[in-house]
Amino acid sequence: MEIKSYMQQLGQQARAAARLIAAADSTAKNAALLAIADAIDSRRDELLAANAIDLENGRSNGLDAALLDRLELNDARVDAMIEGLHQVAELPDPVGVITDRQLRPSGIEIAKMRVPLGVVGIIYESRPNVTVDAASLCLKSGNATILRGGSEAIHSNRAIADCIKLGLAVAGLPEATVQVIDTTDRAAVGELITMTDYVDVIVPRGGKSLIERISREARVPVIKHLDGICHVYIDDKADLEMAFNIALNAKTHRYGVCNAMETLLVAEGVAEQILPRLAEAYRDKGVELHGCEKTRAIIDCLPASEEDWQTEYLAPVLSIRVVADMEEAMDHIAQYSSHHTEAIVTGDTIRSNRFLAEVDSSSVMVNASTRFADGFEYGLGAEIGISTDKIHARGPVGLEGLTSQKWVVYGHGEIRQ
Repeated sequence: MEIKSYMQQLGQQARAAARLIAAADSTAKNAALLAIADAIDSRRDELLAANAIDLENGRSNGLDAALLDRLELNDARVDAMIEGLHQVAELPDPVGVITDRQLRPSGIEIAKMRVPLGVVGIIYESRPNVTVDAASLCLKSGNATILRGGSEAIHSNRAIADCIKLGLAVAGLPEATVQVIDTTDRAAVGELITMTDYVDVIVPRGGKSLIERISREARVPVIKHLDGICHVYIDDKADLEMAFNIALNAKTHRYGVCNAMETLLVAEGVAEQILPRLAEAYRDKGVELHGCEKTRAIIDCLPASEEDWQTEYLAPVLSIRVVADMEEAMDHIAQYSSHHTEAIVTGDTIRSNRFLAEVDSSSVMVNASTRFADGFEYGLGAEIGISTDKIHARGPVGLEGLTSQKWVVYGHGEIRQ
């Protein structure tokens, strides 16, 4: 396959499809989403069989446990993909919505109309469910998309792509609305991120090295987050039973995800009460603990290094620091956070409001696990990714994050004097 010409062809097809899908009504887009869901359900066995090939190849190639977990599909994850498609179909269509209409002294009326971005290129690793999430959100928001999954998920993604094609055909929408790149050649990524004539935005989802490369080499605008160094701070006015459950869930619910807690901060006023119980629970789940000197005086764990505070483990490893108070906790977060998700556990409303106002991350939580920082959990149906940037979109990016706005003006024959 000659990669440059192949990618140019995909780009041309996507640009043509973008004009058509931007004009499609909600009924057609929803029909496609539901038809894709039906195709995935009816082809479940084929999809799981394709995924089994990817898993076997991944084990043979030495993929670590976190990547294998991301790669794996099972009935529950297939059901979640189907549910996500139905939820996106039920969401209000943002395209064409007009807001902020106002009459100007000249007599003209101005307003803002929400419009698709155009063609969205999405580059991701391991997780085949991203193929469905990305396709559904781009479709509903009136965008064409070019998807480039990881080579380790090629069989799974091909099987999902077939389901998407079926759904688009049932709804009478152009097949090129969603295109899955059918090559594992890495040169395809280099082409995709520089095709400014055909691609309007790139969304990378994957490891830090991938996202750093995309950010460095892309000529197309990028929506991204580099890593997820997420913190939970247990305040000395926390309900300790609540704090225990949140701290355990935030770390151990799933390890290889960007919203898993990587650093636990504990106020010294409650550290001796809660850390021994947490340490026992973490050890029961096989979590390796790294702690500061104050932590190690309370529980048996490895010493935490400066590198630990800067590391997204994506694995059963946790760093723990005992801090004097919320002020010191926020100072630590300000220094080491990747601006993804932070949580405070406290019964003090004044402190929680300060934490919400002063912690500079895309999601900030009170008395909840960081694992909720997710488009599906936020009611977005699914997410295209999580942005830690501050321009255009921030946090989980759903339908609205995949649109922009343009000014519209209604006149009655006015001319400028």
